[in-house]
Amino acid sequence: MLSKSRGVTRLILKLEDAICKPQEICTRLISTQKVIERESKYAAHNYHPLPVALCKGEGAFVWDVEGKRYFDYLSGYSANNFGHCHPKIVEALQKQSAVLHHTSRAFYSDVFGEYAEIITKLFGYDKLLPMNTGVEADDTSCKLARKWGYRKKNIPKNQAKIIFASENFWGRSLAAISASTDPLSFEDYGPFMPGFSCIPYNDLTALEKALQDPLVCAYMVEPIQGEAGIRVPSEGYLKGIRQLCDKYNVLWIADEIQTGLGRTGKRLAVDYEGVKPDILVLGKALGGGVYPVSACLANDDIMLVIEPGTHGSTFGGNPLGSKVAIAALEVLEEENVAENAYKLGEIFRVELRKKLNKQIVIEVRGRGLLNAIVINRNFADAWDVCLRLKAKGLIAKHTHEDIIRFAPPLIITEDQLRESVDIIVRTINSIEID
Repeated sequence: MLSKSRGVTRLILKLEDAICKPQEICTRLISTQKVIERESKYAAHNYHPLPVALCKGEGAFVWDVEGKRYFDYLSGYSANNFGHCHPKIVEALQKQSAVLHHTSRAFYSDVFGEYAEIITKLFGYDKLLPMNTGVEADDTSCKLARKWGYRKKNIPKNQAKIIFASENFWGRSLAAISASTDPLSFEDYGPFMPGFSCIPYNDLTALEKALQDPLVCAYMVEPIQGEAGIRVPSEGYLKGIRQLCDKYNVLWIADEIQTGLGRTGKRLAVDYEGVKPDILVLGKALGGGVYPVSACLANDDIMLVIEPGTHGSTFGGNPLGSKVAIAALEVLEEENVAENAYKLGEIFRVELRKKLNKQIVIEVRGRGLLNAIVINRNFADAWDVCLRLKAKGLIAKHTHEDIIRFAPPLIITEDQLRESVDIIVRTINSIEID
């Protein structure tokens, strides 16, 4: 028995050693090429990933299966605002998963109400409607707005309209692509959702004209457009939205799934103009990058048009997701990540504008740590620049053929930021100009 026990002990020690060094496991098991070949063979080709196979993340860094370290300048499209494997968020996930992970809201749990109280008080709304993914939450906000339109604005049945901004992106469900102006998203997927239409982004004149239609129940917009290339609106645009929606009795839905939770240097991007949307949509970082959590927030006069049985989600508001969201919100507040994002974002843009070759990079824009550069395609395209950056130890993703998004985890330090700025500058300025 003693020998057997020692054998088990040796096995446990080996496993613990492996758990502590996951990048070493990866390097022994599979190569980048094998990862790419296997995924290509067995998975649908609905993504075109950068050719890097990741196996470990910590803070602002990720490692590939060969053990090479990279600065992560995508942050899971802002899902990893608080960095990879944040100890507090991981601990919350581990502890709650061993106690109670899912019940469905057919029953009460001791965690969901706690989460609902925390998030509503933090953002100043009466009620939370929990979902899982960003596209679900945005779709939920549209349903909520339509029902409000029929119940409160007295729009004739089945005639409610929702206005969106051109070049919006909120997912690829049938509803989301019905609001899209990008043929890559909507081509060959029709027929589309009725009652959806688009106006130009950052255009209050166009917005007022659209809102004069008494059938309009809502205007949904990203305060800063993400997939469109980090398009920051003119000063006063958000205040103008608030005023016009009030004037015409239309709900303002703010899609803060990418811009919220500290990403732009404020708790929310709308905070830059001190305005409050009627429906606030959150996601991505709300799950700390470890679990899908999203939310619609609104006051009772809007939210209570939803009645039992009229909307729901199998996993929305489950105990595990609720506990993870609580931890993520605590990290947001306790670690001052918005303030860090604001400070380092200012440094990032100043350094890039000062040091990048202006013939190659024609614009640097953004807020906080949500930034983008526009590449002069006479000299390079965004994909090729991303490949060059990867070779130098920084991974980022293009959002158009000439635009690269730079959005590192908000817990990145100033020294790390300056090191990564040096990589970006050296890489881009080494591009030959004929």
